[in-house]
Amino acid sequence: MAREKIRIRIKGYDHELVDEAVRKIVEAVKPTRAKISGPIPLPTERHLYTVLRSPHVDKKSMEHFELKIHKRLLDIREPTAATINALMDVELPAGIDVEIKL
Repeated sequence: MAREKIRIRIKGYDHELVDEAVRKIVEAVKPTRAKISGPIPLPTERHLYTVLRSPHVDKKSMEHFELKIHKRLLDIREPTAATINALMDVELPAGIDVEIKL
């Protein structure tokens, strides 16, 4: 047994890519017989941006843009060395941020 728990936080702009990354991680860890808790959906961050449409005329005319960051949390309990090796070999889609804490 390498550690007691591995915590994985996954972030991304597209919720489908985030869910696909979670599925790939779970499929890689299941054969190693480690216990998986999750995926737990964390609150989605919303960033709102307001931009003037024209810099000189019509100052009241604005466009609004929204950026959402979707997050998931996975806990892997009782990992083995095979579990850590399986996590290192997982190919994740582009645009996904993964934080692993041992």
